Amino acid sequence: MLACCSLLLTWVLVATRVQSQSWRPCTDLLPLDLLARALPRPGQAPPTQVQMVQSKGSRGLRLAGATLSFPASQIFTNCDYFPAEFSLVATIKIPRLRQKRNEYLFSVVDESSDLLLLGLRVSENRLHFMTTSSGAGGRGRLSFKNVGLDDNRWHTVVLAITGPYATLTVDCGLPLELKQVQSFPGALSTRGSRFFVGSRRRGRGRFSGLLRQLVLLPGSDATARLCPTSDPSLAELSVPQILKSTPLQPDHQGPVYPYDPERLDYVEDYQDLYTSSETFDVELFSIPSEGLFMAAANRDSLSGSSLYKWRNGSFQLYQNMSTQEARAWKHFTVDDKIFLVVANSREVEPELSIIYRWNHRRRRFLRYQTLETHGALDWEAFKIHNHSYLVVANHRRARDSNHNIQSVIYRWNPDTKLFEVNQTLSTSGAYDWEFFTVGPYHFLVVANTFDGQSTTISSTVYVWLDGRFQTFQNIPTVGATDWETFQIEGRFFLAVANSQKISDRGPSPYSINSTVYELSALTQTFIRFQDILTHSAVDWEFFTIGDEKFLVVANSYDGNSHSLNSVVYRWQGYEGFVPVHSLPTFGCRDWEHFSTDEGSFLIYSSATTRLSKVFKLKTY
Repeated sequence: MLACCSLLLTWVLVATRVQSQSWRPCTDLLPLDLLARALPRPGQAPPTQVQMVQSKGSRGLRLAGATLSFPASQIFTNCDYFPAEFSLVATIKIPRLRQKRNEYLFSVVDESSDLLLLGLRVSENRLHFMTTSSGAGGRGRLSFKNVGLDDNRWHTVVLAITGPYATLTVDCGLPLELKQVQSFPGALSTRGSRFFVGSRRRGRGRFSGLLRQLVLLPGSDATARLCPTSDPSLAELSVPQILKSTPLQPDHQGPVYPYDPERLDYVEDYQDLYTSSETFDVELFSIPSEGLFMAAANRDSLSGSSLYKWRNGSFQLYQNMSTQEARAWKHFTVDDKIFLVVANSREVEPELSIIYRWNHRRRRFLRYQTLETHGALDWEAFKIHNHSYLVVANHRRARDSNHNIQSVIYRWNPDTKLFEVNQTLSTSGAYDWEFFTVGPYHFLVVANTFDGQSTTISSTVYVWLDGRFQTFQNIPTVGATDWETFQIEGRFFLAVANSQKISDRGPSPYSINSTVYELSALTQTFIRFQDILTHSAVDWEFFTIGDEKFLVVANSYDGNSHSLNSVVYRWQGYEGFVPVHSLPTFGCRDWEHFSTDEGSFLIYSSATTRLSKVFKLKTY
């Protein structure tokens, strides 16, 4: 089935090439890596001022006093005009900027007159796009306010120019649109001009932050190529290889920049977080201009669940919300609206789960929509072709205790502004959903836990074809409770948490293997890569520190005790994942990794006690 899709995609690409042979734009309609073009080529010495810096798991270049530039004629090969419609993509990390300080991400300058033809610059909480119209000599400037780029965190911005409209998207979030008085010049000549990266040619206005990506995409909005993605702040269109290679190989022929990667040293206790009742899940997310939040899914229906905000280096209670034996939260956005949906598992009819919407004026989440669910244990939110979807893991129906029921996919209706049933999928004790994308293909995988008789059943991977999800592969699992998807050096993996082997014959062991699967390009299926012994595993979390990749498992019970070590595993290439740290946990239910200005952290929730804990990851 995938082969048919590949053939169709190939035919479309070939047909497009044939039709376009009669017309030649000034440059290829492909991503143009401005940063890579400005850097020295293999065999050339790098500027002494340029330094490669590892920060919060990703590399960027600090340009300091270096002047990186190249002539515009390098990319405008067929004519001298800048494209009338285009996107600029930049991945940056900027420290707090002082008032009235302006720094250029890039500029196009006429070499003879020193006239600024086009520029993109940042200032305190703002992003500015400047142009100079040909002929009349008039200058234009568009300023996006309150964008929060100078917060010392990684951000990926997409600025799309189409006619009189300029649209800014930050970290695959809500687009901001401005309308210019005049459209972008349709014939902006670049003859005799030069691209400058990180400056405006002059000494003033040099970029002081870290630059990881700077790409010009003629002819289209690049947002659809980048989003959605598992890490929107580091979404990639084209990143120079020197910033992606891990580690640098001895036979590397390009320029070598000063570099010192972060490494995980040890893990320390950071915060004891006492919740209103036992916590099954924590969901971390950010709200623009508000900050970092954490929603805790708490067991007790009387006290409900709680929302926490990161303030002064720790999580503090922010809001209480009504829930019924909450098992999971999911944060998502639709257009300019911010939502949280809770999976209520209390088996009292009617069984209902609630969507909450963020109210900007009251700065609170308010009840928005009610959906019928059955022992709901998880929600997953995703977008396909600019349509927003939700899928619920219905675990068991209350009226007949049946685990073999339908889980439901909902689609957002932009007219009614509500989620409506789009598709149902047969599941057996569904516990978790995970959405992921491989190339042009979209997948959903469900963790089926129990079919009423046994936990040794199949969990299913679905692929999006012809406007709906269809079965792609069935994978044998044992009481599956969680799927985690991740990529390492272009390889795609799925890790399943297996919790307990239950059948109508013999004992029911909790100490069993959980498995990491890899997508095989040869068979076009997920194949077993590594088995890892776990103890009633209920969650995996993948994260990175510097160049290193990690998995941490939530071990919840070994048949005798809930007081167990949950284990951090490090990626060792052909050896797979090897254990490197053991963290004492009690009834561990969920792990989440997050980063703030204070550093990198892990938080785990406990399903058997009110105490959840935050650990700080110490690096060297």
